[in-house]
Parts: sequence; structure tokens; C-alpha cells
Amino acid sequence: MKLITYFNLCIFVVLTLLYFYQLLYVVVALVGEKRKEHFDKDAKKQHRFAFIVAARNESSVIANLIQSIKQQNYSAELIDIYVIADNCTDNTAEISRKCGAIVYERFNNILVGKGYALDYAFEHIGRDCGDVEAYDGYFIFDADNVVDKNYVCEMNKVFDSGYRVITSYRNSKNYDTNWITAGYSLWFLREAKFLNNPRMMLNTSCAVSGTGFLISSQIVKKNGGWKFQLLTEDIEFSVANAIDGEKIGYCEKAILYDEQPCTFGQSWSQRMRWAKGFYQVMFKYGKTLLTTMFKRKERFVSCYDMLMTIAPATILTLFCIGVNCLFLFFGLNNPKLFHSLLPVVARAMLFSLVNCYALMFFMGFITTITEWKQIQCSPIKKFLFIFTFPIFMFTYVPISIVALFKKVEWKPIAHSVVKTAEDMQRS
Repeated sequence: MKLITYFNLCIFVVLTLLYFYQLLYVVVALVGEKRKEHFDKDAKKQHRFAFIVAARNESSVIANLIQSIKQQNYSAELIDIYVIADNCTDNTAEISRKCGAIVYERFNNILVGKGYALDYAFEHIGRDCGDVEAYDGYFIFDADNVVDKNYVCEMNKVFDSGYRVITSYRNSKNYDTNWITAGYSLWFLREAKFLNNPRMMLNTSCAVSGTGFLISSQIVKKNGGWKFQLLTEDIEFSVANAIDGEKIGYCEKAILYDEQPCTFGQSWSQRMRWAKGFYQVMFKYGKTLLTTMFKRKERFVSCYDMLMTIAPATILTLFCIGVNCLFLFFGLNNPKLFHSLLPVVARAMLFSLVNCYALMFFMGFITTITEWKQIQCSPIKKFLFIFTFPIFMFTYVPISIVALFKKVEWKPIAHSVVKTAEDMQRS
């Protein structure tokens, strides 16, 4: 009985110690001094940028993104828009051209995924413009996004200060649809406010998350295009930069609005890909991250942060539950032992459940309070979704288990929330 008690205590202490730094991030975000020089100083130069949008059958939403880019408070002659119509069967390419984008159509049913589409874009831009360094940097976006009118201006400030990779503040177009969209939205808001924001304050590296980031053409040229093809190419890119010592910046004043999946089926498919992608990144880069942490002391924090980001903490928790169940199973032949073990195991599982719910509730609560004005939702729903946020996070448990064994391939998510940047700013 003491053995299982000590085992559970050990797992709890290990997980707490490993992830305690993220609670320190919360403190830093709430009371720390912001590094305002990267946000408030005017840039010395307006750099030339290109937006790259990988789109697959996005005819309903692509026009609003292009329109929001064309309405930027930034010199229009310094911005070009490239749309990669990737295996499209609709008129995404035609709409994009009519809206003023340069369109490359790609048809490849074997090399499927956003990473391949981005590499295709860089290859053709380098060929058509003579060199990928014809632009100073490239914004990477998804077709369902729209951006605030000051997005490029604010990102340019951080870019001009010396950062060669920069991520931005990710808000949602459809926060208030249901508990699923709210769950996604809260997670991304928390990521911006309580992960990337304190990372920037502490002068360590941030992390790219899917969409809405800027990458220097120098890095594109150094990498020979976009060579990150795992199921979570964004996390792979972030990890590779941490290993290389390339510090990723963050700009909280550059706001993008993203559409979240509305149904549990869509959410399951998307997060299954994410879970599988995290495993892929862990298997490919985990050892290198670990060795880099100790060989290159100046990269310790960034590499440790990325290692914890991709580490399968859910699996460790499930392993703990499995061991507890195993103890109960072996106690079946000894009624006295079984009855003494049962309350111990029950308390341990209840403690884990309550502890996880409380932690997720805290993160949802503090994110909702601090980002209250940014959340496009009625007050009553804002509070209700704080309670459903932990439930949304709990659904990662079965996803993480299935992803371990199931073959997962990239699949597009249908987008249908047609909102302009003006719609979001009026809300």
C-alpha cells in the first residue's frame, strides 16, 4: 500500500517540477515589465514582405483574408500576396486572382500537407523573382484567417529590431459558437498571453503555432525552402530553431483572427493529427533537444521549453493510472489487500482528476479575465466556457492514446465562417 502511495506521489512531484516554469510564466505575464522597445519604437525601415497562403478548397473565406491584407496601414507596394491553391477542386484559385493575389496551383496527392505547399511556394518564388531574398520576409497564413489593419506595421517593428522569426497574437473568429470553438480559442489566447508573452519578456525563444507568423528570407534561403514536413510542421519548425539557437520573437499588437472547428468530429481529426505530429517531433528531435540543452548552455531554456512542449505528459499520467489499476488487479486474489488498496487508488485518481480540472480551470479563468476585451462573446458565455475548457482539454486523453497506434494523415478542415476584419473589429 505504501508502494503505490509513494509511486503516485513521485509522479505528481515529477510532473509538477517539470511544468512549474509555466506557472512562473503566468506570474511574469501578470507582474513583469514588458520589453516595450520591441513594440513601441517606430521601425527605421519599412521592409518588403510577401504573404504566403496555403489553401485547399477555401473559396468561401480566401477573399476576406486577401482583402484584410490589402487594407493594411502599410505601403501597399511593399506587400505581395501568394496563394498556393493546393489540390483544389473549387474556384479558390480564380477568386484569389480576382482579389489581386499571385496564384500557384499545385496538384500532388502523394506529398500532401501544408509543409509541402509552403516548400512549393518558396521554390516558385525563388525561380520567378530570381531569389527568395527578393523579399525581406514572408508571412505564413491559413486561408480562413483575417488580420487587423495594423498587423504588418506592428510585425515590422519587431522584425526591424532584429528578430528573424516572429509570431503574433491569435484570436478567434468564432469563439462563441460552442464549447469546442471556445476551447480552442482559450488555448490559443493562453498561448499568446501566458507563454509567448512572458518568453518575450524574459528574452528567451517563443514558439510558432500553426499560422500568423513571419520568417526572414535569410532563414528560408539557409534552409533551402520549407523543409518541415511532419504532421505538425509549425512545432517542428519551432523546435529546429531552438536547437539552432534562432530566437523566435512575439508581437502582441499584431492580431490575427482564426476560425476554429465547430464539430467534435472535425476537432477529433485535427487534434489527432496534432497529437501524432507531437509524437513525430519528439521521436525525431527529442534526443537532440536534450543534448543541446547541456552542450549549449545559452540554449538551455529554449530547448527545455520546447522539450516540455512536445513531451507526452498525458501518456505519463495514463501510465500512472495504468499502474494503479494493475495493483488493483493483482490484489483481486487477496480480498483483504484489495479492500485496502481500493481507497488508496480511488483517492489518487480522484486527486489527479480534480487537480487537472482545477489547473485547466485556473488557466481558462485567468486567460478569460485578462483577455476579456479581446474575446468576441457575450459575458455569460465567457464565464460558462471557463467551466467547459477543462472538459475540452480532457478530450485530449483518448486522442493521445489513439494517436499512439493509429496511422494519421493530413486532412483539410472545412471553413465556413465568413467574417471580415471589419466585422471582428466592430464586435
